[in-house]
Amino acid sequence: MIPFSILDLAPIVEGGDARQALHHARDLARHAERCGYKRFWMAEHHSMPGIASAATAVALAFVGEGTSTIRIGAGGIMLPNHAPLIIAEQFGTLESLFPGRIDLGLGRAPGTDQAAAHAMRRNLASDDNQFPRDVVELMDYFKGGDGKRVRAIPGEGLDIPVWILGSSLFGAQLAAMLGLPYAFASHFAPAAMMDAIRIYRERFQPSAQLDKPYVMLGFNAFAADTDEEARLLATSVQQAVVNLRFGHPSKLPPPVEDYAETLQPNARAIIDNFLTCSAIGSPATVKAAIEAFVAQTGADELMITAQIYDHQARLKSHETVAELFAG
Repeated sequence: MIPFSILDLAPIVEGGDARQALHHARDLARHAERCGYKRFWMAEHHSMPGIASAATAVALAFVGEGTSTIRIGAGGIMLPNHAPLIIAEQFGTLESLFPGRIDLGLGRAPGTDQAAAHAMRRNLASDDNQFPRDVVELMDYFKGGDGKRVRAIPGEGLDIPVWILGSSLFGAQLAAMLGLPYAFASHFAPAAMMDAIRIYRERFQPSAQLDKPYVMLGFNAFAADTDEEARLLATSVQQAVVNLRFGHPSKLPPPVEDYAETLQPNARAIIDNFLTCSAIGSPATVKAAIEAFVAQTGADELMITAQIYDHQARLKSHETVAELFAG
């Protein structure tokens, strides 16, 4: 079976706080390391009551200090929010602290709404060429070289794999052009997945970092002893998604029995679309769903995510997935 990794948003649950969420993230990373997962990534989001990973590089430093072998990284850094030099320095610092373990995934979305984007002094002008320019500038800081007036210290000369993240065809084309690995956000925006994979593979140009296409796909997995228990666990993220889409972002709420049955058709459609690329159920159900997804997509790696209210249930879910495909 292909490698499995974990994407964690450091969810802040109802009744909890950011400190608890970050400690739970580090505990999950340790657990993932023991279970044999390849990577543990965190994502940049802003002004979200239920997500504690806004300062992604800082959160990764905390996770890195508590682990020893698993790769850690960003899935991703929203590059339009930052100067490329700053990100080169941040991830150069991480690579200096945890050598050979750092990944840098880059996205072009703001990871927030327009009000928070303005608060970050983000340039909201529409320029499809700015993101590619920023990616190239960032990679150039890692290359370093004599005679450059601006240098990323730490950063230059370090081998930090760069990934392109996306949920549309834009990222697929850019990753292919630059010869970089591509991570598609199928765990929440699956609509363009198959087209994006096809375009990336067809147009891929080998680079110094990568000689052939490499696709990692996001995938929700809620594993429990029974299908019924797993479906109950998944109602937390269902509530959070509906709250967010209707303009009321929230902390991650506790599970609710038969939640989907209480929704109007438009809200039900939102969660059905969100969970298109998901496995929810007993070990046998989850195994069959993951195998079918890999067969359909030809993914080179899966990035498993599970926003589960109870921390112990979240650990168990990820452990179950790892055990199903051990070896």
